[in-house]
Amino acid sequence: MNGGLRLTVLGAGYLGITHAACMASLGFEVLGVDTDRGKVGQLNTGHLPIYEPGLGKLLRSGLDAGRLRFTTSYQEAAAFGDVHFICTGTPQRPDSGHADLSQVHACVAALAPLLDRPCLIAGKSTVPVGTARRLAAELASACPGAELAWNPEFLREGTAVADTLSPDRIVAGVTSRRAEEILRQVYARPIAAGSAFFATDLETAELAKTAANAFLATKISFINAMAEVCEAAGGDVRSLAQILGADPRIGQAFLRAGLGFGGGCLPKDVRAFVARAKDLGVGDAVGFLHEVDAINLRRRTRAADLTLELAGGNLAGVPVCILGAAFKPGSDDVRDSPALDVAQILTGMGASVTVYDPAALDNARRARPELCYAATLAEATQDAHVVLLLTEWPEFAALTPGSLEGIVARRNIIDARSALDPAPWREAGWQFRALGVAQDTVATADSA
Repeated sequence: MNGGLRLTVLGAGYLGITHAACMASLGFEVLGVDTDRGKVGQLNTGHLPIYEPGLGKLLRSGLDAGRLRFTTSYQEAAAFGDVHFICTGTPQRPDSGHADLSQVHACVAALAPLLDRPCLIAGKSTVPVGTARRLAAELASACPGAELAWNPEFLREGTAVADTLSPDRIVAGVTSRRAEEILRQVYARPIAAGSAFFATDLETAELAKTAANAFLATKISFINAMAEVCEAAGGDVRSLAQILGADPRIGQAFLRAGLGFGGGCLPKDVRAFVARAKDLGVGDAVGFLHEVDAINLRRRTRAADLTLELAGGNLAGVPVCILGAAFKPGSDDVRDSPALDVAQILTGMGASVTVYDPAALDNARRARPELCYAATLAEATQDAHVVLLLTEWPEFAALTPGSLEGIVARRNIIDARSALDPAPWREAGWQFRALGVAQDTVATADSA
């Protein structure tokens, strides 16, 4: 089915490893490329340097079958590949909201001079609109037989394998029928299984990812704006979200109010979209995204405010437990993590903060070494005056008042992810707070 195409994946980060392992599982010969020798060595021995359910097994299966390997050599990649996928990172620049495209440009600059036969370079990295057109021009002058397409990724951390093997849509930004046919060949199996395939121009393909992320961020921030109103008016945003979601034009997805979005995609992609729109002279068209970002960040300070309230107005030396470090469950990614941001805010307010996460502790320690961490949930909650649920891992969502009885020093809990049922906690004498839910109306004890 793959017609003998050989694929390279340039960049062995989260996206690159996932794409390489999944393409190998579809029967392709795949060569992954990264300049980090240590990471390449790890991957060639089957060690997965990230946490992603199901990906480790897929990686080892590809290696064992001889269809997947990794290298640091762009020379080897140029000789090997018929289709080269760019999967490098595009983080936010430290001096502005613009995307840092240095990794993308370095990747193309390293590969292009080595190409000596017709091939397709397909970008998967999230880039500002207009990037692909510029790269295509550079590529045409360096290697006339090479063609550029843009094939954005739509992965969700925690379900990345399924999102790659059974995507709801495949977008191919192309400039020729040949490029379209090659990408149809690469994705023949998902297309046959029902995945929608959209062939379009380069610019629309680039916008497909950034616009999708901007819309999702807007929906999340909308329900969190409603949470602010509910808290002020005495409403319940959980019930409100159910009512709104019952309208098929709106739907339930992304209407869970809470601490907001984080991670390596939505925050920086929204900011990069705004910055690029300003460059194009249409900044006013996406001006609302400034407030989307602001609403999202306000949720973090609101969680800290609630903690201060439950602590009686003074957090100096108060033991506080943070449940969660990853930006979402099913991932060890702590980039722009709302949970770690709240932990940092509370530490700055004088609290004695302890953080626990079932998968992201190593990354959290590297990102925020000044915080204190616990190896278990029981250790983290020991003698806590306030417990904050900030990442909705299943083991946290399964907590009951009884599971913390005799461990915490005071019965105060903040559910910032709408993961818990307030009723049993309040009935057990806990002060229960949740973002977007009115303050308890039933008198409760605050000490165990």
